[in-house]
Amino acid sequence: MAPFAPLLEALSAVRDPRRPQGQRYDLPHLLLFSVLAVMAGATSYRGMRAFIAVHREHLNATFGARFRRAPAVNTLRGLFQALDPAELEAAFRRHAQSLGAAAPPAGSRRVIALDGKTLKRSFDHLNDVAAAHVLSAFACEAALILAHQEVRNAAEEIPAVQALIEELGVQGVLFTADALHGQKKLRGRGAHRQRPVGPAQGQPAPLA
Repeated sequence: MAPFAPLLEALSAVRDPRRPQGQRYDLPHLLLFSVLAVMAGATSYRGMRAFIAVHREHLNATFGARFRRAPAVNTLRGLFQALDPAELEAAFRRHAQSLGAAAPPAGSRRVIALDGKTLKRSFDHLNDVAAAHVLSAFACEAALILAHQEVRNAAEEIPAVQALIEELGVQGVLFTADALHGQKKLRGRGAHRQRPVGPAQGQPAPLA
């Protein structure tokens, strides 16, 4: 099996928002090459384009693509602004789930860490846009991020964590989170399924 073939297959389920007349680049390959560019250190559309331009022939040969040239910066920008974030996230979650299922068990019980972080340089002062705050679910034994979910701020993490646990649909897993979630009473969706334990100072609170 070619490297990243399962990810390419998962990305094939993402709906193409472009008009048929403007589809010069195959969407699954374009998404995959963009992901590889970010993994290689690209932090902008220009960086993604430069990665594809430098490695185009090798990428074509490895993944069966037919890119005659690297896409323009505006092509990449327009595509990612038009994509449905929910569909893209769903594709990554399916891929992560398959990787997690293939990972060898590290112990008798799986552990998933839930944590929210503010993304560096994600703010936009010019347009008065605050930095993005993203909640992630991390499978510790597989060293794998299972899901992302953007929230407006840290205060929204509590209901977001409850919803994310339900969406993951896993059983027999120990969830951990920081002290923000160590409350005796949780309100909202999924609260009846969780039994938070008050953590020690600076320690994560397990959510069983």
